[in-house]
Amino acid sequence: MRLWSLHPRHLDRQGLTGCWRESLLAQAVLAGRTRGYRSHPQLERFRAQADPLASVGAYLAVLAEEASTRGYRFDRSRIDHRPAPAVKGGDGREDDVPRIQVAVGQLDLEWRHLLHKLEVRSPEHWERARALAGPTAHPLFEVVAGPVESWERAEELPR
Repeated sequence: MRLWSLHPRHLDRQGLTGCWRESLLAQAVLAGRTRGYRSHPQLERFRAQADPLASVGAYLAVLAEEASTRGYRFDRSRIDHRPAPAVKGGDGREDDVPRIQVAVGQLDLEWRHLLHKLEVRSPEHWERARALAGPTAHPLFEVVAGPVESWERAEELPR
């Protein structure tokens, strides 16, 4: 399961659709509808929120919006806690859902991980991503100073 802290605009088609599926699985785990993946470390940051389902719903809403921008149709009815569009802030984030902090070290690790994946499976997307100064975080996340998150289980990637 990979719930990217990166903005979904950085993901290629496979990354975006995979993140959608895995985020729906995370939602099912948080809602108690499945027994698998209950101990998955990436769920820690959602579980730590006052309303984990609202947080994962806001996360999914941004993925669905990015999919719509690209002409894909993600079934928004699958989002348990669908934020009301009227509440949406200018940054694409739902104002009634508190932001989740993510360390810059985590964002850097995910960016390197994504670039490695893109180089192999989506060379054109990799070229565009590589030209950027760096990544943007998913609007649900607030970037703060710090190392890779304690829940991260990914192997360190070469710089």
